[in-house]
Amino acid sequence: MQRFRWMLAAAVLGGSTALMAAPATMDGSPVAKAGSTDIGIDLTGIDHAIKPGDNFFSYANGTWVKNTQIPADRSSTGTFLQVYELAEKRTAELIRNTAKNHAAPGSNERKIADYYTAYMDDAGIEKRGLAPLKPELDQIDAIKTRDDLARVLGSEQRADVDPVNATNFHTENLFGLFVAQGLEDPSHYMAYLMQGGLAMPSRDYYLSQDKEMAAARDKYQTYVTSLLKLAGTPDADTQAKAIIALETKIAQAQESLVDSQDVHKANNVWSMGDFAQKAPGLNWTAYFKAAGLDGQKQIDVWQPSATTGIAALVASEPLDTWKQLLRYHVLDASAPLLPKAYDDLSFGFYGTTLEGTPTQRERWKRAVSATNTDLGDAVGQIYVKHYFPASSKAKVEAMVKNLLAAFDERVDTLAWMTPATRAKAKAKITTLRVGVGYPETWRSYSKLDIRTDDPLGNHDRAVALEYQHQLAKLSQPVDRGEWWMTPQTVDAVNLPLQNALNFPAAILQPPFFDANADAAANYGAMGAVIGHEISHSFDNTGADFDAQGKMENWWTPQDAAHFQAATQKLVKQYDQYEALPGLHVNGQQTLGENIADTSGLTVAYAAYHKSLGGKPAPVIDGLSGDQRFFLAFGQAWRSKIRDAALRQQLSTDVHAPEDFRALTVRNIDGWYDAFNVKPGEKLYLAPDDRVKIW
Repeated sequence: MQRFRWMLAAAVLGGSTALMAAPATMDGSPVAKAGSTDIGIDLTGIDHAIKPGDNFFSYANGTWVKNTQIPADRSSTGTFLQVYELAEKRTAELIRNTAKNHAAPGSNERKIADYYTAYMDDAGIEKRGLAPLKPELDQIDAIKTRDDLARVLGSEQRADVDPVNATNFHTENLFGLFVAQGLEDPSHYMAYLMQGGLAMPSRDYYLSQDKEMAAARDKYQTYVTSLLKLAGTPDADTQAKAIIALETKIAQAQESLVDSQDVHKANNVWSMGDFAQKAPGLNWTAYFKAAGLDGQKQIDVWQPSATTGIAALVASEPLDTWKQLLRYHVLDASAPLLPKAYDDLSFGFYGTTLEGTPTQRERWKRAVSATNTDLGDAVGQIYVKHYFPASSKAKVEAMVKNLLAAFDERVDTLAWMTPATRAKAKAKITTLRVGVGYPETWRSYSKLDIRTDDPLGNHDRAVALEYQHQLAKLSQPVDRGEWWMTPQTVDAVNLPLQNALNFPAAILQPPFFDANADAAANYGAMGAVIGHEISHSFDNTGADFDAQGKMENWWTPQDAAHFQAATQKLVKQYDQYEALPGLHVNGQQTLGENIADTSGLTVAYAAYHKSLGGKPAPVIDGLSGDQRFFLAFGQAWRSKIRDAALRQQLSTDVHAPEDFRALTVRNIDGWYDAFNVKPGEKLYLAPDDRVKIW
């Protein structure tokens, strides 16, 4: 059973308030009249006591940081939280309205209403206790042999539908499934087997010698023991130790996040007969039959050494220990929808201990998130009807067109790139498929049974439906227009295997995008986001895929050498950032996102100037167009995060912390001119040291 994906701690930013002051004149540029333009910048959040060249994040956001408290029910706050909370408020109203409107039985609206109602039924959840888990626990109790164990493990396999973190698949099930087109055969879907088996967020929590990680392990021991005791488990202390020892062995077998990101290491297509030879210890025939994969001729094993190591543990570790682990994982993953004592224990560890969040979110907010996840497209159809008109879609598509044109022009100016590589890069830009707002086709929930008295069952059936949807793709033609996010998601994604981008409706709102705001703010915020996603097609992973999404080397050797050298400069740049005392950003782990930030901002800056049509940008509130552009970017990454959550981010996330992402500006020549940044200031880089990739 997957841990509830809607329990995620959003990487969140802050508030952007457009304020106007008396106009000023700079270098003869036109001056906008006070009140005539929404500049999209929070002037009150700027800390003028800090030089932009010493710490641009603190300059753009310092006063806001000083005056802002992280909400008690959040591990962080900032711009993304502002946007997320607006989307949350809107979806909550839509969901509640469906509950009031007495929709027809079997309709999407009825399913939404019933799912939400069931989640909010505290009294019913208390009354049912652990009864909803009985079928799953009985199945585990019935395990008598290793073959039985293989069947149960296979029956619990689930699909990962998060393309952003697919390489960091986190599931308590032994393995996870990811379905996408083949790395070397874009014309057919491929099943990818991903490492799993852990309850804590990553292998580092089991293996790291960092003192805070070690302290978390001690508290994990207490949590596991307490959860087992609460469920009436005899010898809970002994079982907890055995469970954690087995999880630790699984962690030791797993591959690191850095290795998992290397798509070349993931290209391991095994025939069904290969598994018994290459990963002995698990009855793969029984496993795949129970998982519904027995009809496949081959499967891509993303982390082969982990697959081999975990399979060996199935044979070597006591059968009773495996049964204890499975029982615990059922309790742990289900805890948020069990009686309050279980829910509180779970939040106390995963929320407070691991993320530093003092208070759990109100139940209605969690119910909205859960409904959004398990009935995402059903809610999304209603969301876009109310909050994303065709006019907004057209304006964003126009911005995307400008950014693609700017990226195409950038490729033409790269002196280091040979004609052969340039032609391939331009082909990727030409064929890039961009989805704005919402998908062309919607997911069907007609087969999903939603009951008002079974909240845990509703979630489990939704997860199972998603798994069946992914399995069904294996016998269908590749859908290059497939969306991987719902419209009400505050995020965006690049899909290298599809050569496609998704920009959900919910992120296309202030302060990221406002049709009435100054172009500098729109390009500095949303333009940089769009540029970021475009650039992922050419980051250290995206650059390995051609225009059709096939993993293919389309670089000449000299171009590849230049690209590698430039990216390693970026790795070293981020390795220097100290996020917590003695704990630095991992430049290699975050490389793909850092490339996209740098290239995306470069392209957005070029597109902004292109949008001016050769005319000088107006000066507003004493700020030039370039200053407003870079401030909008810096404030888009506005954030405060608790130390525990930051520690988890550094261990599990491919993104650098937000305050360091704001420092991307130091690689852009225009930023130095805009803020008169001089040698000797902390962020200053000599022109030759500024990383320029695209």
